[in-house]
Amino acid sequence: MMLNFFDQFMSPTHLGVPLMALALTLPWLLLPAPSTRWLNSRLITLQSWFINQFTRQLLLPLNLAGHKWAAVLTSLMLFLITLNMLGLLPYTFTPTTQLSLNLGFAFPLWFATVLIGMRNQPTTALGHLLPEGTPTPLIPILIIIETVSLLIRPLALGVRLTANLTAGHLLIQLIATAAFVLLPIMPAVAILTAIILFLLTLLEVAVAMIQAYVFVLLLSLYLQENI
Repeated sequence: MMLNFFDQFMSPTHLGVPLMALALTLPWLLLPAPSTRWLNSRLITLQSWFINQFTRQLLLPLNLAGHKWAAVLTSLMLFLITLNMLGLLPYTFTPTTQLSLNLGFAFPLWFATVLIGMRNQPTTALGHLLPEGTPTPLIPILIIIETVSLLIRPLALGVRLTANLTAGHLLIQLIATAAFVLLPIMPAVAILTAIILFLLTLLEVAVAMIQAYVFVLLLSLYLQENI
């Protein structure tokens, strides 16, 4: 029996063995693999069309140097979408509700963009810490503010993804509990609550896809600043 609503976000274990690795591996097994046939199935064709459209949209603001990241960003996008969508199914676990996992995605990729900027164009990368035309007395303060703003980016990426998914799951859990409690007491109100729950579930599906896209889009914008 669930003691509180936050128990659903605990990392699952079986016989003392963490199942996080299984939850992270399962999405890759659900994606159809490309075939060697001349004509692909409808599912593979739809998947290829989606990947091409997303990659084209993602790489529009990037120059040619940033196109090397196309495979990494597209794979991350598909991975996050699959994890978020699977977490909406009953009796499943959403790994992206764990802040540690999201920071594990955000920090290495953000740090890689910073290292690329420091290696390829150190003057421009350091110039982002001080806006042009800043008055002399404000230079030390602005450098500190911009440095903190730069260092907080991976934390903002991880917290944004975690907070949106956690809030949606908690709201669904609360409304579903209210619908079950009201069913024997006030059936009409329970039916209305169930309709609201259905609409909220559709909204959560959209949020799961949009948050994965926003996560990758912000990474691409960070990359654009350093190439």
